[in-house]
Formats: sequence, C-alpha cells, structure tokens
Amino acid sequence: MPPSTNTFVATTILLLLTTTSTATRRPFNKIYAFGDSYTDTGNTASNSGPNAFTYVSNLPYGTTFFHHPTNRYSDGRLVIDFVAESLSLPYLPPYHNPKADTSYGVNYAVAGSTAIPYSFFVKNNLTLDIQRQSLQTQLAWFNKDLEGQKCKSAKLTPNECKAVFDNALIWVGEIGANDYAYTVGSNVESKTIQQLSIRSVNGFLEALLDKGAKYMVVEGLPTTGCLTLSMSLASESDRDDMGCVGSLNKQSYDHNTILQTKIRDLRQKYPETVIIYADYWNAYRSVIKNAPKLGFKELYNVCCGSSGAPYNFDVLATCGSQSASSCSNPSQYINWDGVHLTEAMYKVVADSFLKGGFTHPPLGSLFSSKQYSG
Repeated sequence: MPPSTNTFVATTILLLLTTTSTATRRPFNKIYAFGDSYTDTGNTASNSGPNAFTYVSNLPYGTTFFHHPTNRYSDGRLVIDFVAESLSLPYLPPYHNPKADTSYGVNYAVAGSTAIPYSFFVKNNLTLDIQRQSLQTQLAWFNKDLEGQKCKSAKLTPNECKAVFDNALIWVGEIGANDYAYTVGSNVESKTIQQLSIRSVNGFLEALLDKGAKYMVVEGLPTTGCLTLSMSLASESDRDDMGCVGSLNKQSYDHNTILQTKIRDLRQKYPETVIIYADYWNAYRSVIKNAPKLGFKELYNVCCGSSGAPYNFDVLATCGSQSASSCSNPSQYINWDGVHLTEAMYKVVADSFLKGGFTHPPLGSLFSSKQYSG
C-alpha cells in the first residue's frame, strides 16, 4: 500500500475515533442532588422518614423497576434517576450510605425535609411528626464532603473548587411543600412560610454558587393541590380547572413566581453560571390535561393505599402497611401513595424537563453545549 494511502487510512481512523469519543462524552460526570422525598434515593427509611409514610422500606415500594424496596417513595425510579440515566451516569447513592461509590455524585435529599430550618418549627410548637433535617442540614453535609476535596470557596481555593464543579450538575429538587404542609391548622400564615422558605432556598443557592457551582437546575413546587392527601382533606367546593384543590395550587404557583424572580436575580449576580428553572407546576398540569394520551387513567386515586376510602387513600392504612393494598397497573396512575408519585409519572415529568419545554432556559441545550464544549 502506498505511503499516501497509509497516511489517509491512519488519518481517517483517527478522525473516527475522535468523533466517536466526542459523541459519547458525557456533558457531566457527576451530579449533586438536594431536596425532599421527591428526590431522596435512600437517606431515610421506614423508621426515619415522614411519620405519615412509615413503610417505605416495605413492599410494594420499589416493585416496578428495582423489584425490592430502595427507600424511594415510589414504586420505582424518581426524576433524578431518569436524569442520571440521560447522562449515562449511575443512580445517585444516598449520602447516608457510607459504602457507596461517590465518584459520580451524591444525593443529599431527605424525605420530609423543609426549606426553613427546624428551629423555626420548634419556636412555633410545630415539632410533632416533623423531619428535623432541612435544606441547611443538606448544605452542611455537602460542605463536609467539599472539605474532603479541599474546596472552601471559589475565591479561597479556586483550583480545588473548579475540580469539583467544572463537570458537575447541581440538581435542587422541589423543596418547600413540606413547610406549608407542616403548618396547616396552625397560627403561622402561609405568607410567612412563603417568605421564609424562598429566602432559605435563595440563601442555599447563593452558598452553592459561592462555592463555585457552575451548572444548576432548580425545580419549582408541583401542583400540590393535585396530591391525593390534599384532595381528601379539602372541601369539594375548593377545586380548580384541573379538578384539584384550587387554593393549594394557587399557593404553589405564587411561591414559584417569586422563586423565579429570585433565580433571575441570581443569574445577574453570577453571570458566568447557568441556572435553569424546572417548571414542575406546569409540567404536572400538562399531564393532567393530556392524561389519556400519556396512558394515565387515574388522576387522583392512589395506586397503593386503602381500597375502601375516598381516592383509595386512608392515613391509617398507608402504602406498605398490612392493611393496605396496591394496584396491578401503576403505570396508569399518577399518584402512588397519596403524596408521592408513580414511576410512570416521574418519567413523564423527567421527560418534560429533559426533552420538553418545561425548563427555562432549555435543559437539553445545556447538555448539548456542555457535551461538545468539553
């Protein structure tokens, strides 16, 4: 074979290898996740999670995909699991698993967690059945891990923090719904919860950005009025065009409106970062409005609960208990246990974030640009 031909063949192979390497390069090589039970992949168990749902370590939790309980509050995977899959990354290990491989990230989310510190609820005599861990706890855990990587802040240790964050996606799952729920029936006004929880989330985001976070996704609250527990407690006269509890959905919507304003302010303050808002509220609404096309037949009834109570839900016979039962077709249900969603619903929401128009700016464009920029 002539030398020129050898050169041509070698060059072609090199180009193919380079192209293949670029095409398969992950846009991110790790994820750090925060939030509550919608994001928690195992930081709580039956004896340490929310008191209303004390059987998460029992079947039928986890049956759809993992085929055993994983301490996820669903029959299978959560939004964060589908995000990890889309990035060709392993499922995130919970922070409380000391034996886990954390080279691809860590999940700090805690079921029942609040945005507002626990001390606020103590001060207002609202400590019954409340998770002690808050967003500040999760930040403290994260900071401890950063210390192990010698990252103090973007200013003090720029190289060390750059190594942590350059190829890391920060995923802040919805947080704040528990704050409102824990104060129902108390003298604490919802406006107070709105102000304090958003202030807390904003401070949390700033702390991460000061550490050197570059790529961040922040979920808003879902349509909390569409959760079975909410519908079972509210008056039937309090309904909106989705058939859900109108007052609670408005509360979440107003919360999200202010949260988005804070995010816009952070983008201006940290212009070199990418902060994406994931619109959980409208993604959920879209599912309700298009349920038949998406394969959902049960919008409000739970799949796992008490078959005799309204919406198949009874707080005295919650999912996983001996007196509860589960449906055989969870993919047709939106609600799994009364507060948490089915894997099928989480998959649709995840797709709405990853491929649909429910992130601002579009999440897909970040993945593409990050992937090819190295």
